[in-house]
Amino acid sequence: MKTSVFLLFCLSLSCTKVQEPLDVQGHRGARGLMPENSIPAFMKALEEGVTTLELDVVITKDKQVVVSHDPYMLSGICSKPNGEPVTKEEEQELNIYQMDYAEVVGYDCGSRGNARFPEQEKTETVKPLLADLISLVEDHLKENNLPKVGYNIEIKSVESEYNVSQPEVDEFSKLVLAIIRERLTNDRFTIQSFDFNVLKHLHKSNPNVRLVALVENDKGVNANLEALGFTPEVYSPYYVLLVKKDIDLIHEKGMKVIPWTVNDRKDMERLVVDGVDGVITDYPNLAKGLKK
Repeated sequence: MKTSVFLLFCLSLSCTKVQEPLDVQGHRGARGLMPENSIPAFMKALEEGVTTLELDVVITKDKQVVVSHDPYMLSGICSKPNGEPVTKEEEQELNIYQMDYAEVVGYDCGSRGNARFPEQEKTETVKPLLADLISLVEDHLKENNLPKVGYNIEIKSVESEYNVSQPEVDEFSKLVLAIIRERLTNDRFTIQSFDFNVLKHLHKSNPNVRLVALVENDKGVNANLEALGFTPEVYSPYYVLLVKKDIDLIHEKGMKVIPWTVNDRKDMERLVVDGVDGVITDYPNLAKGLKK
């Protein structure tokens, strides 16, 4: 009798684990709708109801943390201070790691739009400081009585670029974490990277930071985890490489799985049915109504 009563009690109050909502992450803010990694893109993402802002950071010559996917000015989207488009030949010369931030903000990376994303609204915008982005977002949430969002921050790092277009891992990580920790608690952010050296360093030096392994190879979950040497909080592969058995394996190993970059509603729905914990998308407007 006591066992039956206990079971009924469990069923009524749910003894099972409470399911977390799907984590919809706006890739570079909302790159499909507004210029990537810009203040307008992040505000648009919030308008579309994302739960997490996904973004990238690089470092300037004067050690400022800038929100940018690339460590140089892209010819496809950026214009010089005189209004002329950056040429392909000039890209590598316009190395942000060799520029002070005062110079970086002279470049408009939004007015020309992006040929890959025809729906993107053309608007003049510059690469913002990470500190300014977080402050603006937090003020916006507070002023509009909106729920808190997460920040999934990618340290854009490539081993061959150490001391060329970026600092080495230790300095890079310290600069980024110094900005974040002044403004966010540990539960509000994750650090992601394709560079496993970054993740290994942070796992050892800052074990309380939640880490995300970005993956774009087809080596498989076990091989990538062996190369990493530990189990991160999140495994984030290119969505095309992901099948249900991988999702199940990732969960068995105690990780969440959040694939990138999913820009088709049907693909989103399939992945949700297969059990992903979230999706990273350029079009957060397409993810509305998705539920685990």
